[in-house]
Amino acid sequence: MKYPVPADLPQTAAATTPERPWPLALLNKKIEEYVSAMSMMWVEGEITEFVRRPGSKVQFLTLTDLYEKASITVKIFSHALAPTVEVGQHVVVQAKPDFYKVNGSLSLFAQEIRQVGLGDLLARIEALKAKLAAEGLFDARRKKPLPFLPAKIGLICGRNAKAKHDVLENTYNRWPDAQFEIREVAVQGTNAVAEIIPALEELDADPTVSVIIITRGGGSVEDLLPFSDETLARAVAAAHTPIVSAIGHETDSPILDLVADFRASTPTDAAKNVVPDVGELRQDLAVGLRRGRLAIDRLLDGATNEISTLRSRPVMATPEHMVDAREEDISGLREWAAQYINGYVETRRADISAITRQLRTLSPLSTLNRGYAVLRTHEGHIVRSPRDVTPGESLTATLAEGSLDLTSSTHPHK
Repeated sequence: MKYPVPADLPQTAAATTPERPWPLALLNKKIEEYVSAMSMMWVEGEITEFVRRPGSKVQFLTLTDLYEKASITVKIFSHALAPTVEVGQHVVVQAKPDFYKVNGSLSLFAQEIRQVGLGDLLARIEALKAKLAAEGLFDARRKKPLPFLPAKIGLICGRNAKAKHDVLENTYNRWPDAQFEIREVAVQGTNAVAEIIPALEELDADPTVSVIIITRGGGSVEDLLPFSDETLARAVAAAHTPIVSAIGHETDSPILDLVADFRASTPTDAAKNVVPDVGELRQDLAVGLRRGRLAIDRLLDGATNEISTLRSRPVMATPEHMVDAREEDISGLREWAAQYINGYVETRRADISAITRQLRTLSPLSTLNRGYAVLRTHEGHIVRSPRDVTPGESLTATLAEGSLDLTSSTHPHK
């Protein structure tokens, strides 16, 4: 039966005013009427509080969302509740919302509670894998490489968990100077995702953190369910810092392993891949130094042998022989040149002597030596005929030895 609304009160919530409010009983009644009109539905969650009350007709339990902070009380008749139902189970509930108008409380009145089987969980995980893979969240091209030696390691782990101990111990054994920024969170149950994501975002925003490890020990599919959560997978994909997933044992494979930049089979394996082994590095360095020295020694030995071979060659052992040979060649060339030049000069000298004799034979001096003289006028003209001079003209007679000045005194002969 609907709550009778007095005629002087607003008929709808939107019509209420400070002067004309609804009585609280009317509000609760309106909510009850609205809730009672809702259909039967199936709701998923985890049973977080439940104490079975023997002899009671109705049992009460608390159903909590698997990932968000949300819970509600569930009522169910005792005969409809399976004896195997207990706290911590992942269940689906067929129920109808129920509003108790006296105290304004909302609950679910269940008709059936079913525990979610492993097959159902795996099917949901596989469907989510296919969805995220189609979006490219598992693509190897988007994965970031791990740093060779991180400045600081972000670690998200359970509180006082063995996985935390394994990561720290193996990291310090490999690199004693490693530094950590640790965030301890819930790694199982309804609060896990709600605590992991803020820790991840905080470490990702820290510029000193070079890599982030998300880890926990092994467990059932239900225990590891938070690490197959879609919200967490997208948060890891959006991180700027390289993420290492180290969840469970080697056989465990939550969705976080696929979306992370590196998948470690165990927490110990994560430590081995995040930092180098200082002992191995020292050993590698020592081996490298030995190999380097051996290589340098081989180069020096080879160069020494090559130098010895070069020095043993005649040109290097007795280089003066090459100079002596060239000296002998030069001496021979000088002797040949001297002989050639002397012969050439003697030949030319004989030629000059012969030409000189010819010239002397043809020279007027030879005629003068036989007693002849050459008459010249004062102008230097040679007198060849008496007609070439006039009486009283001065003449010069050139003899074989010296000259005489003469004066023409006779008429020239015809």
